[in-house]
Amino acid sequence: MVISGPRGTKDMLPESSCRWHYVEQMVRDLCRLYAYQEIRTPIFEHTELFLRGIGETTDVVSKEMYTFTDKGKRSITLRPENTASVVRSFLENKLYAEPQPVKLYYMGPMFRYDRPQAGRLRQFHQFGIEAIGAAGPTIDAEIILLATDFFQKLGLNELTLLINSVGCPQCRPIYRDKLQAFLHDKLDGLCEDCQSRFERNPMRILDCKNENCQTLSHGAPHMTECLCDECQGQFLGLQTLLQAAGITFTLDPRLVRGLDYYTKTAFEIQYPPLGAQSAICGGGRYDGLVEECGGQPTPGIGFAIGLERVLLALEKQQLLPDFKTGIDVYIAPIGDKGKTLAFQLLHQLRRSGLSCDMDMMNRSIKAQLKRANKYPARYVIIIGDEEVDQEKVMVKNMDSGEQCMLALQDVQSMIAGEMDN
Repeated sequence: MVISGPRGTKDMLPESSCRWHYVEQMVRDLCRLYAYQEIRTPIFEHTELFLRGIGETTDVVSKEMYTFTDKGKRSITLRPENTASVVRSFLENKLYAEPQPVKLYYMGPMFRYDRPQAGRLRQFHQFGIEAIGAAGPTIDAEIILLATDFFQKLGLNELTLLINSVGCPQCRPIYRDKLQAFLHDKLDGLCEDCQSRFERNPMRILDCKNENCQTLSHGAPHMTECLCDECQGQFLGLQTLLQAAGITFTLDPRLVRGLDYYTKTAFEIQYPPLGAQSAICGGGRYDGLVEECGGQPTPGIGFAIGLERVLLALEKQQLLPDFKTGIDVYIAPIGDKGKTLAFQLLHQLRRSGLSCDMDMMNRSIKAQLKRANKYPARYVIIIGDEEVDQEKVMVKNMDSGEQCMLALQDVQSMIAGEMDN
């Protein structure tokens, strides 16, 4: 019986890897323009980091984390997101001693025990940005511009940018009281999850996908009605900067993030054609996270983009380019002496920068030419015992069908010269 991969995981086969390379290179090029540097954190962390950083009341921590006990009796968790890990690295490696803000980006796999569906896997991949150390709306606007630039460079349209403010520890308690008062008489009609959120984190009720909960929470007070002067100034300043940059946005008072560390600015970019999984970017401020992880009070903001959903969107809009496939040269040996010379020539051509392969399955010459076409190869070099004795090879241009005999020492320069033309 063949063992299949775990549910919610997906192999990246060679024919699809070029798509990933394309998007990943776009990330690196864009982050260089914005002066963000790459950081790579471990795939697993001590569970305490996510309990403290994300919040024990969140669905991620309470339902979705892959947590296990290692051989040293330590509780370890596969990272469900990367912001907490970046903040941990920021503190552990004393990045706070560097000029602020520290501007970082990452790409890599995350893990959540969720119900698999299109655009949602249990092992999924994110591109994320973190800017730690700067307060004020300017860095917020830059972060959002970087995200919109990413999608624009990929050619995506039909995108919707939603923004909101989720307040801070000073003004959020006022909103909490108002929201609980509004929902109190409706509590029995809420789903089980939202009933538990009522005391722990009532703002998350606004984000519930249950239709009945959405109906019952309709008309709830807005966080923006309760913002303190600082949060109000931050939010208005962000809107002014986005307008100055020509970025269209929608104010969404029901937009909240699913992790407890968010404060002030919250935003989401949606691609509606993806349906239920339309959110392809989400982020916001986390001004209390560094302190929660053991550091000094330090502002921060970031976002994460689901790369699987980005690729789905690119496929829907037919925006993925035609990727060049194939190799430069395929060497078809005939006979034992031909195989030895073919192997020598193979590595010589590779060292010169040409992509090459040769037959290693003792195929007939007909089968070898068929394999060369399968790649496809631009040139085929045929080497038999007679060619070895004459120190010559047969070179065939697979596009034109032309072929000629060449001295062995002239093969490399001839092929390289034709490919340069």
